[in-house]
Amino acid sequence: MAVEYQARKTGQDNEPQHAVHDTAAPARPGGGRWLGLLRTPLGAGAAALLLLVLLLAVFAPPLWSGRADAIDTAHLLQGPSARHWMGTDNLGRDVFFRVLVATRLSVGLALLATLLGAAVGVVLGAAPVVLGRTAGRLVTAVVNVAVAFPGLLLALFFAVVFGEGAKGAMLAIGFALAPGFARLTQTLAASVSERDFVLAARVAGVGRMRLLTRHILPNIAEPLIVNTTIGAGGALLAFSGLSFLGLGVQAPSYDWGRLLGEGLNGIYTHPAPALATGTAVIIAGLAFNLAGEAAAKAVGIPTVRDRRTPAAGTRTRNTPRRGAYAHQGPVLEVEGLRVGFPGPHGPVTPVRGVGFTVGRGESVGVVGESGSGKSLTALAVSRLVEHPGTVDAERLDFLGVSLLAPDGGGAATRRLLGTSLAMVFQDPMTSFNPTMRIGRQLAEVAEQHLGMNRRQALSRTVERLRDVRVPAARRRAAQYPHEFSGGMRQRAMIGLGLMGRPALIIADEPTTALDVTVQRQVLSLLGRIRAQDGVALLLISHDINVVAQTCDRVLVMYAGRIVEELPSHRLLTAARHPYTRALIATVPHMESALDQPLTVIPGRPATAEQPTAGCAFAPRCALVQDRCRTDDPRLLTSAPDHRVACWNPHTTPAAPSRDERPADPALETDELP
Repeated sequence: MAVEYQARKTGQDNEPQHAVHDTAAPARPGGGRWLGLLRTPLGAGAAALLLLVLLLAVFAPPLWSGRADAIDTAHLLQGPSARHWMGTDNLGRDVFFRVLVATRLSVGLALLATLLGAAVGVVLGAAPVVLGRTAGRLVTAVVNVAVAFPGLLLALFFAVVFGEGAKGAMLAIGFALAPGFARLTQTLAASVSERDFVLAARVAGVGRMRLLTRHILPNIAEPLIVNTTIGAGGALLAFSGLSFLGLGVQAPSYDWGRLLGEGLNGIYTHPAPALATGTAVIIAGLAFNLAGEAAAKAVGIPTVRDRRTPAAGTRTRNTPRRGAYAHQGPVLEVEGLRVGFPGPHGPVTPVRGVGFTVGRGESVGVVGESGSGKSLTALAVSRLVEHPGTVDAERLDFLGVSLLAPDGGGAATRRLLGTSLAMVFQDPMTSFNPTMRIGRQLAEVAEQHLGMNRRQALSRTVERLRDVRVPAARRRAAQYPHEFSGGMRQRAMIGLGLMGRPALIIADEPTTALDVTVQRQVLSLLGRIRAQDGVALLLISHDINVVAQTCDRVLVMYAGRIVEELPSHRLLTAARHPYTRALIATVPHMESALDQPLTVIPGRPATAEQPTAGCAFAPRCALVQDRCRTDDPRLLTSAPDHRVACWNPHTTPAAPSRDERPADPALETDELP
């Protein structure tokens, strides 16, 4: 069962231009969704049945144990009557009251077994996230083997291992339920682990256990809760089955399974005892199943216990960037970067031999079609390529520290990445944990890496939200991501990166799905941060105009390689690679003929699954030669600050100069309102 949160968009991408005063956040009505659910037929029915079962489990034994245990030899094995509604057993005891009294033991043991199974299953399912690769794969293999066996067979096996009796049956059913919960947890955790907000937490250096408890488990809680409540009904049935077979509750205690076994002996002459017990099992199981369905509707976003907001007027002093600026060389140095994945016909290498540097305070843009390896290069630099992907390079240094260690470099490297490298992902909605308030997510970085307490971290959060021009910062810090508009979510994402001491911001398509006004604001914000704090920027974009007008240098990628590198002010006039010229030609401008179709690059982009000999762009190139189809060109220097990988590059100017080309109004660098 997938976890999806249907969030309402409470604002427009264009934030209001007028001033907004910070006010205290109103209390979130935590019980409102439960009260609303009780007004629905499903919620009312589930609540009524579950309340009935729980009341009987609590009050039936003290109220009717005497009547249930009273022996009446004058009325042995009688049918239903006014005195005994469901008849009597072989000792003349009232079957109806015995069924009511047995509710406590039957339901209690079933709930204990369900909780045990859920707890063990969640631990096993979450093991791959917490443990290393080898131990995690071993646990996964054990779970896969256990899931292959039918649950009843496992219950019988464990019942023999733990022995007969209530305790043994409870342990047997609990461990029999565990593989199903483990498989569900593994599947859900694997899907959530690839979300951008988990990757952002990893960039921030959040430990594995905290990553599991704060970012993964809260986002898979809904299906786990639903399956736990539904599993209670299955555990109740299984427990009754073991007692029916004589492996569960033993005399003189009794549960519904024992009563069903006793009533079965006379089912042809007196069916009422067996029917009464069977009806009780059905009602209790139905109550748990309906409660599970109701919980699925009610538990959309788990309640966050701490609703406090930072105190008004509290601000923290900016922390000096000693760690980020201790290294005097380039911020990022990459040589021979390769990223590989296993494929059906052998290894696939979507990034092959990429090399570049990013200097302090420099802005470098990366452009190319989808699938060219831009985002994967950024993930490799951030150490976010997970197994079975592999990252190899001749050199991969960030602030003078190599990032090529197999374990990610240990705690010191993770702390360096968490404080000195910031990631701004493409989709801000999936970049934030939907179950945590914005303020808590930003504050987590300061708590983990800057040693701040909770109050100091939240105060720094408000300060950073103000720095990125989020209106009503104190109130917004107490809101959830779905309560932010698209533009404010992207600003908050930038604020998340500024919680540490970033020396490099990697922005992966930061303006996707934003209108031109908000796009201008986000790009202006990044430019202002770079100018004020000397932060380097690696900007990934499909829009060549965005990169040309906001970056110092441009890297053009195709088929996992850099095919051209040149200063941005010369991009429109001095580009030499045919692919770069083709990208520039596809961008419409004010002089484009309205009666002509838009320019496109012929053919299809090269894929890593089907590598070609020679130049990857050769099948689409108008200047292709025989050598292009056999020899792969190297990236060589053709002019100062200009490298190109082409056997037959252009030599004539490409287009009017940048100053003559009309500027895109969305890319003006005006200050934010």
